[in-house]
Amino acid sequence: MLFFYHIFLHAYDSGIRFASSWNAKARLWVEGRNNIFERLKAAAEKGKGPIIWMHSASLGEFEQGKPVLESLKTNYPHHRILLTFFSPSGYEIRKNFDGADMVFYLPLDGRIRSRKFLDIVRPELAIFIKYESWFYYLNGLHKRRIPTLLISAIFTPKQQFFGPMGGFLRTLLESYTHLFVQDAASAAILQKFKLKAPVTIAGDTRYDRVAEIMGRPFHHPAIEGFCNDANTMIAGSTWQEDEEMLSGLLDTQPDLKLVIAPHEIGIKHLQEIKQLFKQHILLSEVDDHERLKGARVLIIDCIGMLSKLYRYATICYVGGGFNVAGIHNILEPAAYGKTVIFGPNHNRTAEANALIKTGIGFSYSTKFDLISITENLLSDIVTRTSLEEAARNFVLHRKGATDIIVRHIAENRLLSNS
Repeated sequence: MLFFYHIFLHAYDSGIRFASSWNAKARLWVEGRNNIFERLKAAAEKGKGPIIWMHSASLGEFEQGKPVLESLKTNYPHHRILLTFFSPSGYEIRKNFDGADMVFYLPLDGRIRSRKFLDIVRPELAIFIKYESWFYYLNGLHKRRIPTLLISAIFTPKQQFFGPMGGFLRTLLESYTHLFVQDAASAAILQKFKLKAPVTIAGDTRYDRVAEIMGRPFHHPAIEGFCNDANTMIAGSTWQEDEEMLSGLLDTQPDLKLVIAPHEIGIKHLQEIKQLFKQHILLSEVDDHERLKGARVLIIDCIGMLSKLYRYATICYVGGGFNVAGIHNILEPAAYGKTVIFGPNHNRTAEANALIKTGIGFSYSTKFDLISITENLLSDIVTRTSLEEAARNFVLHRKGATDIIVRHIAENRLLSNS
């Protein structure tokens, strides 16, 4: 299997370099790794103190790991934090994150590259988030006896780990010092396959993250002026299919306002959204409240605000439910006590199924379903208020994963005190 893994690495590297000639994300992936070992060495030698290395595949995993990162930074102030990303969608947004001492792309896995990386960084502790595992990095950490944790992991029988060719992938999991999984089902499947690495059911650190965001004060005059106590839907991380559905909804709800924060804010996509919603205004165009008059749709044409915006909603919509990858983060609106509507592709998201089961989340497939769900939520204030309390409790009762992980690190002395 290692032979085929080498073929995969070579094919991935060649393919993304070829695609970089026309694909912007591929180009960022390649350019971000130019001279990476020289830059990494300079950054590592610049500061003092042992290094905690946290790796995130992309932005979503970073948000998931952030509560642990922040807790470790507080409890171990003499340590430095190295944060790495595999994807440009994570690195390009968080490359200036001030909670880490160093932020880099992770060099593609390989025997030589992983050895160079570990020789430079020499982490005292390594933390991977949710699922991304690389053979040579994990094998190198294991051989060097560096404690390595996988946090907020979730496993299902349909994953490749447990398929016909899953033996090689399960050896990667056994390179971890400890696995912190989200639920009992994940622990059970690991036990069924007799995984040797210790497993703890800790829960999902995203609940800690969204609860922390919800507790922060936030004030935005333009958005507050737009909403102005009207029934408002906040639609986050939307794609074209979502936006087309939402444009039909507004035609049937003349008193409903819409704040839309698209997943992509490139010029082409923003232009497509503007064509769908005639009574629109871009957030960047709002210089005073007079500009908001007559607008029914406020388009958020910047990044980093979405998790704070849901507090202004009457009801929320989360995009991605018509894509192969599935819906985006529905815990953020739930933390504010908001009911959430999303598309049909949600079966890979455990919290979506849980929200539907408890009556807080609503999945739909057609524009008529979306109209019906929205009308019912807007017209029945008593029921909606009850659901809002249930949504808040859904998140608050699932907090605590971060404390379990950080306590394990302290009790097992995985980090030095100086």
